[in-house]
Amino acid sequence: MHDRSDADAPSPSGSRTSADARGSTPLDDLRFAFGTLTALPVRVHRWDRAAARGGMLTAPLVGLVLGALAAGVGRLLLLAGAGAAVAAVVTVAVPAVLTRGLHLDGLADTADGLGSGRPAAGALAVMRRSDIGPFGVITLLLVLLGQVAAVAELYGDGSRIRAAVAVTAAAVAARAALTLAARTGVPPARPEGLGAAVAGVLSARTAVACAAVATAVLAAAAGLVSGPYAALHTALAVAAGLAAAELLRHHCVRRLGGVTGDVFGALAETAATAALIAAVLGPA
Repeated sequence: MHDRSDADAPSPSGSRTSADARGSTPLDDLRFAFGTLTALPVRVHRWDRAAARGGMLTAPLVGLVLGALAAGVGRLLLLAGAGAAVAAVVTVAVPAVLTRGLHLDGLADTADGLGSGRPAAGALAVMRRSDIGPFGVITLLLVLLGQVAAVAELYGDGSRIRAAVAVTAAAVAARAALTLAARTGVPPARPEGLGAAVAGVLSARTAVACAAVATAVLAAAAGLVSGPYAALHTALAVAAGLAAAELLRHHCVRRLGGVTGDVFGALAETAATAALIAAVLGPA
């Protein structure tokens, strides 16, 4: 989650506005989720805690849409005769294009900040720069190579259904990781920006339940198509992605004092990469 920049993003009000007090509508929630987590032309009409809460609850749905689109494009390329490597590159590129590289940008900025070795204030200052440093470049390269290699291996196995499920599951895991990071007890590193807008909007129980439901739905769908093993494999892949993101989130809170929009982007890419790698493990 890194649309615009943290500095340019509106800050949540310190008091409950009348809009916040009356709650948000499902349309408000979807607008917030798609407007902040993608580059799709969706206008966010409300920027308050209620809309942020609903947006973070519906974040896995954003992942489902992006993942299904990526898997669909990859499938079409394979049907058109493209090789596994080419199809994998395009599959990974689809969510990057549909988010205008927002999460990748956040990943690079977070890597630069954490890799700088500076105290929290200095690391956050590094993250706010517009350029990408060596830590960011190396991290981007390794993450994208890992994602492409994993998808290419899935396509090369010959089970295109398995590959489509894995790509979709990785995208859902990426956004479910944001839902978990928006729970109470996870503070913002700055008083302004996207991190502050969504930090703590969900109770821990609600965030965990949302991630669990998203995982269960994906596993059930995989099971219906390919059997019990596929259901278990899918659930474990999503769990691996969420666990990797949680480890990074814990480190960022300890190192930076909280989360930012850049950190949310890093969490999404970490979860997606870990989920894809987990999906290629085990027998086909």
